[in-house]
Formats: sequence, structure tokens, C-alpha cells
Amino acid sequence: MAHVLVIGGGIAGTATALALDKAGHDVTVYEAHPDAAEDIGAFLTLAGNGMRALAQFGAAAPVTALGFPLTSMRVRDASGAESAHVPLGEPGDPLLRHRCLRRGELNAALQAEATARGIPVRHGARLTAVEDGPDGVTARFADGSTATGDLLVGADGVHSTVRRLIAPAAQPRYVGQRVFYGYTRAAPRTQESSCITMVRGSAAAFGHAMSPEGETYWFARVSDDAPLPADAIARGTPGRWRELLVPLLRRDPAPVADIVAATGGELMVTNATELPPGTPWRSGRVLLVGDAAHAASPATGQGASMALEDAVVLAKCLRDTPDRTSALTLYEALRRPRTEHNTTVSGNISRGTHTASPATRAAAAGPASAEAAALARLLDWDTDIRS
Repeated sequence: MAHVLVIGGGIAGTATALALDKAGHDVTVYEAHPDAAEDIGAFLTLAGNGMRALAQFGAAAPVTALGFPLTSMRVRDASGAESAHVPLGEPGDPLLRHRCLRRGELNAALQAEATARGIPVRHGARLTAVEDGPDGVTARFADGSTATGDLLVGADGVHSTVRRLIAPAAQPRYVGQRVFYGYTRAAPRTQESSCITMVRGSAAAFGHAMSPEGETYWFARVSDDAPLPADAIARGTPGRWRELLVPLLRRDPAPVADIVAATGGELMVTNATELPPGTPWRSGRVLLVGDAAHAASPATGQGASMALEDAVVLAKCLRDTPDRTSALTLYEALRRPRTEHNTTVSGNISRGTHTASPATRAAAAGPASAEAAALARLLDWDTDIRS
């Protein structure tokens, strides 16, 4: 049994801790934020692959208590005309349906599950240094405390401190889009709650879904050559973001501008970024997972699901291989092609250089595809990772 230090108590870090705990390892999570509310404003969709990964370490049930399921995707053009309507996930299994939920609620649920299983989650632990040696790896924190383990997993997001310490040249880069997110209960009910609608507008890609309670979750991806400066994001207000976004959406007949205009204080913006393929993932006893290793733009909606897959594959590699070095080598061989393909496709969509239909992508990733079947075998907890 290895003692593993997980740096980052977000989705990737807590999921990794849960999977490693199930595999029999002693795990402690160290989170810089003082509570579980990191990124509480944003929302995400978990695809069927992410839900499948959750099920492998017994966390699907608490997550399905959050948000709402998405069983289909409708695609409209700028005029509002429907061009496609395709199924999502595996409707025969409620635990494998796509799910729309708030990021902060997912994070809190995973941390609650970790606590229930006796996994320590230490908040307010801001990493400052990592010392890797032949007999263990030591993490040093801003409060002067230290922790030593057999393996350190950096799951601290796109601006990872762990990555900066082991690969300082690897920096996230802007991919040409600003992404707006919001919620409103004031928008009219226009569709069933189990459907997400994607609109290909002339000035923005827009997506929206309505919860059973009548709350609309929406996002808009707007192309721009320059990212918003960090101080502009920090000083920005929901009113300012509405002023920027509504006129762009009004260029098209599709009625999505009304959704944004009806949004009050729950409106935020971020820059879409990615990590370049080839970013180093490991050094000695230190390994990166999730966005710390392979952050992608949000265009494919796979960031959280990829992190959940990471958790399962890493736990199985450490369980099924004879030593740590072999396990980490196998992990990287299994995960890098898939995650970097997602980063490339998502980045190309954000840059406008990839034109594959969302409906085509959803159908290709469905439960009948050979890729999905291979992934299901890889994630299956009861199979050897080497088989």
C-alpha cells in the first residue's frame, strides 16, 4: 500500500483520491482553498464516459442526486431552425446518462464522499515546494507544514503549482474564445428539461438547457483575438457582460439573446485556454492529472469527464502493475493519446478550424461505437488494466 499525496481538492483531485482509496492506497488530499466552494459559479456537463468512470469507484449515486439528466441534444442554426436532434449517453442505464450540474456542487459531493470514506481532505494547504527523493516525495506548504509520501499527484488545475515546479516552461495558452456562463429563472420554458440545445450563431456558439425546476443554464463561446485581461475579469460585473454579449446575440433571429438579457447576477466570463500537447506529466514520484496535465478548451465539454477517467486509469495502473515506475509509464501511455486528441479537437473548434457537427460528434461517441466499447473495457474496475 502506497501513501499518496493529492494536491488539489477539486473534481480531479477528489476523484483520484476516491479511486486510489478503493484500490487500497492511503491517500490524503491537500486543497489550497479554505472550503469546497472553488469555481462554484460555473456549471458543466458530465458525459456518459464521465458517469461511467464515477461508477467504477462508487460515486455515481451521489452525483446523480445533483443537477438533471440530459438525454438528447438539439442543434439549431443562426435562424433558430433545427438541423439535428440526437440522443446522448446510454438511456437504458440512469447512471450513465449525461448530466448537467454546477461545478461547485459536484466538487462538494465528491469531497463529502471522500470524508465519508475516511479520506483526509485538508483545506487551506497551499503548496510552495516539492522535494523528490529516492525514498519519498515531500510537499511543503505556505503555513510551514510538510507531508511526505510515496507518490504526489498534482490535480491542482490549469494554473497548477505542481506543474510549475516540475515543468516551469509548460504554460496554458489562449485559444481564441471568451466563454460566458449564466443561470436564470426568468427565461421562458421553451423545451423539455432533458434536452440541451446548441445554436450555431454568426457571432457566438450558444448552448442552453433548462432544469426541471425551470432554471435555464446557458453558455456562449465568443471568438476574439485577444483574451480578456485578468484585471478586467476581476472588475467585471454581470451588467457589463450582458452589455458585451446581448448585442452580439441579437444579430441572429434565434431568440437566445433573450435568455442572456433575463439573467441577473449569476453571469460570469473566462478565457478559453489549453495546455499544448507534449506538456510533461511526470517527474520521479510526481504525476499530473486532470487539467493540470491536459487542460482543453471547453468546446467539447469533456474536461471533467476526462479527469474522472484519469482517476480510474491511474488507480488501476497502480493496482495492477508490479512497481510505481511501470504504473506511471503505463498510465501515460494509456491516457496521453486520448486526452491530447480531445485537447486538439476542442482547440480547433474554439479557433474555428474544425467544423465537425456537434450531432456527428455525439453520435460517434455513442454507446455503440468501437471507441466507447474499448473505453468501457479500460475503465471496468474488475478487469486488469494490462488486458
